[in-house]
Amino acid sequence: MIIYEDNELYIEKESSEIPWLKIFTKKPYKELGDVPKELRIKLWEVYDIIEIEMKNYYNPAKINMASFGNVLPRVHIHVMARFKDDSYFPNPMWGEKLREAELNLPDEKEFYAKVVEALKNRTTA
Repeated sequence: MIIYEDNELYIEKESSEIPWLKIFTKKPYKELGDVPKELRIKLWEVYDIIEIEMKNYYNPAKINMASFGNVLPRVHIHVMARFKDDSYFPNPMWGEKLREAELNLPDEKEFYAKVVEALKNRTTA
């Protein structure tokens, strides 16, 4: 599910027990160094906004960031709110599951609205 889109990038929700967003460039750049400098700067500004909103809204134990691109060989950044009682913590979400967890988190739709509003304010600032 796409929660935000503009001319250069989009943000997609990953289906998971944790809040997990992925930032994609619209053009399929293979490596971060292939992305034009201005778009790289924007990409990190968008990452910062998502991280701040995740920390403020969910109060996680940690924010994880990843960018592998081995299975999907194009630039994209994963932003994940981690909790000490999620199923995988402290392992990565791609690692060994350690427990069954039922997290009681606030409504994700409100979180997405906060992210979109912050992103819109970024472009008007």
